[in-house]
Amino acid sequence: MNRCLAALSTPSSLARMLAAALALSAAPWSGAQTQPVRNFPDSALRAKMVVVQPPEIKLNGEPARLSPGSRIRGQNNTIILSGTLVGQEVLVNYVRDSLGLVHDVWVLNPAEAAEKRAGAATERNFRFSSETPANPDAPTRAN
Repeated sequence: MNRCLAALSTPSSLARMLAAALALSAAPWSGAQTQPVRNFPDSALRAKMVVVQPPEIKLNGEPARLSPGSRIRGQNNTIILSGTLVGQEVLVNYVRDSLGLVHDVWVLNPAEAAEKRAGAATERNFRFSSETPANPDAPTRAN
C-alpha cells in the first residue's frame, strides 16, 4: 500500500513540515513568561517553613507537624515531596486541619511572596530593656 508517501518525498514539503513543527514547539516558550498568582484560601497563613525530618517541620522557628496526606505544592503548583525540602527555608502559605496539623502548603513564587498575608510577622514585640531608671538615686515620677 502506497499512501501519500509521494507528497512527503519532496524536499520542499519536508522542509515546510519541519518548519511548522519547530514553530509550533517554540510558540509556548516565546516571549517573557510570568508565573501566575494562585488563589489561596482566606484561612491560609504565611510563614518560613523548614522541613526538619518529615513529617516534622518548623514554621517561623516554631515546631509543627504535617498531617497524614498533607500536600506541598511547588512554585509551579506541582506536588513536592517533603523529603526534598529537608533543611531548606522556603516562604510558604499554609492551612491547618481541625487537629492543628499543617495540611496544605504552597511554596510561593516571587509574585505571590510580594502580596501581604496574615501570619508573616517579621518583627516581634519584645522589650529587652528595664523600666527602672538608669540612676537609682534619681527621683521617680509619682502618679
